[in-house]
Amino acid sequence: MPGPEGFDYEVRGGEVVISHHGRRATVLRGAAAARFLADVEDDDEQELMARVTGNYRRGNERTAKNHPRNAGR
Repeated sequence: MPGPEGFDYEVRGGEVVISHHGRRATVLRGAAAARFLADVEDDDEQELMARVTGNYRRGNERTAKNHPRNAGR
């Protein structure tokens, strides 16, 4: 399964702006921004930004929705 891609971040003053395919996904401020900048040096940037923005789904939502155990939900 391919990993996340298309994420980019920019530091603006005390903020970190994370975008996905050129569109702003989230803005981190304060302690969250500092924690992100410390973690981005050690971890995979794309994976970290996907976790921070909540964009971690891989396209199997429709399959799960149609599964028999989820019928009637």
